[in-house]
Amino acid sequence: METKKDETRENPRPHAVRHYTAKEIAQMWNLSADTVIRIFESEPGVIVLSERRKGSISRRQYRKLRIPEFVVERVHRRLSVR
Repeated sequence: METKKDETRENPRPHAVRHYTAKEIAQMWNLSADTVIRIFESEPGVIVLSERRKGSISRRQYRKLRIPEFVVERVHRRLSVR
């Protein structure tokens, strides 16, 4: 079985680390939850849970993100001004 080097190096047990919600990161970084979702929704390692509301006229899709701590750290390093 082949594993990506970055994932193994960052955290060999991703299920055992702290996972944040978009709202928690938004509060820490002083951003809106929508901005946090846009930043993290396509990041490797992020769990995206989506659903459509049954019986709703709207076609809006609801997404919930669970973002591992090592992904938060990686994105923060990438976005930081050097």
